[in-house]
Amino acid sequence: MTDELGRIFREAWISGVKKHFPGEPKPGYITPWEETPEWERQAATAVYEQIRQFIELSGGNTSKLTREQKGRFVAICWIAQIYRHIDSPKASYVADWDALPKWQRETDADIFEAIE
Repeated sequence: MTDELGRIFREAWISGVKKHFPGEPKPGYITPWEETPEWERQAATAVYEQIRQFIELSGGNTSKLTREQKGRFVAICWIAQIYRHIDSPKASYVADWDALPKWQRETDADIFEAIE
C-alpha cells in the first residue's frame, strides 16, 4: 500500500511535468516509478502522506486554499525530504517557492489537487 501512495505522487508529478514543462523535459523528470531511485520513492511516499494528513486534519477545508497555497505546501514538504535524503543538496533542489520555475509550481499544485 505504501508503495502505491508514492506511485500516485510520482504519476501526478509526471503528468504535471508533461503538461507544464516548456519543451522536452529531462528524462529524469519523467522516469517511471519502477526506475525511480529508492530515496526518491521514499520521499514521494512521505510527501503523499503529509498531504493526505494535512487534508484530513483540515477537515477537507483545503479545498478553500488557492492553487499557490497548495503548491507551496507540496514544495516545502519536498524540500524537507531532500534534506532528509541528501547531505549537501544542490541549491536548485531546495529552492524556495519564488525561485521555482512556473512549470514546477504548477506541477506541485497539480500534485496536491490529485491527492485531494
